[in-house]
Amino acid sequence: MEIIYGTGNRAKIAYMKRALAGLPVEIIGSDQMIDVDENGSSPLENARQKAESYYRFFRRPVFSCDSGLYLWNHATGAPLPDEEQPGVHVRGRGRKRLSDAELLSHYIGLVRKYGQIRARYLNAICLIWNEKIRAESMDESLGGESFLLTDIPHARRVEGFPLDSISLDLRTGKYYFDMENDAQDRLASDEERGFREFFRRFLEEHGLGGDFSGTR
Repeated sequence: MEIIYGTGNRAKIAYMKRALAGLPVEIIGSDQMIDVDENGSSPLENARQKAESYYRFFRRPVFSCDSGLYLWNHATGAPLPDEEQPGVHVRGRGRKRLSDAELLSHYIGLVRKYGQIRARYLNAICLIWNEKIRAESMDESLGGESFLLTDIPHARRVEGFPLDSISLDLRTGKYYFDMENDAQDRLASDEERGFREFFRRFLEEHGLGGDFSGTR
């Protein structure tokens, strides 16, 4: 079963395909960019706005996701001031979205201003199957684990995920990119399980795709 992922970010599409591997769905992107006014105050509101816009255009099963990034001073445990909290504005406020390079520069600047930063993504998803069937969630299980931001970027870059190059494992202080056996993927492993469970539960509840007893 094909489900359109309402995003133009190819890295995000590849990520979701990996997270949902083994489920009876095929995640596809779209070359058609849909203009969406993402003016929600939470990741869930933005995910809903995007999914509804893509569904109105395609009239096919679609889903969209949105994230909020929240920051704390790692040394003191205090949250950064409200004006510095990205929340749903991870790529900047207003109409202009920061490029990967601009985004990296911005967060490096925050680390140099406040010291090492502890960060966590909270994620939301809205899936619209048809006019009558939809599901959405901003459950804690969709959030990633906490990690550290540093001001010294790793040489490796992943297009669409620029902050990965300044992300450190909270427990070891190592770059995720330098950890063995692709351990950098653990940065997203918790949320991958959360997204997988969301889709598994949705398909099972609506009788779409058969037996899921071995897919948990």
